[in-house]
Amino acid sequence: MKLWLDTEFNSHGGELISIGLVDEIGNEFYEATHISSDLHPWVQANVMPVLNIDPISKNVLRIALEEWLVKYPKIHVIADWPADVAYFCNLLLSDADPGTRISTPPLTFEVRRDIDSSGSLCLHNAIADARALRLAYLAVAA
Repeated sequence: MKLWLDTEFNSHGGELISIGLVDEIGNEFYEATHISSDLHPWVQANVMPVLNIDPISKNVLRIALEEWLVKYPKIHVIADWPADVAYFCNLLLSDADPGTRISTPPLTFEVRRDIDSSGSLCLHNAIADARALRLAYLAVAA
């Protein structure tokens, strides 16, 4: 199953704020997590007003992500930015128990420069941007 991925984070290299995933048939996963650092002014002005979801702990987010991912026999994640893949992979790892990770089906990744989320109905909202990536990919693949 192909999944399109977008994340929002607190400036370059900052903490994860939200993650959005959309599969081939339109099923979605969208969550936000608490961050411990001060928000970058650009993030405060452009990401937080369109978050539209209450943050949860990173541990609860990981459990929800695992429950959502395990329904697929295998997954091919598509993103337009390498950091999105890095944030996704970081969510697979346990903070509480180093050396452990959530269960997932086999995963592969693809980072594309020929698609982007510029067609998003709500730029800088991870789920809206993931939806736009899916549509951009489907337009390029047609």
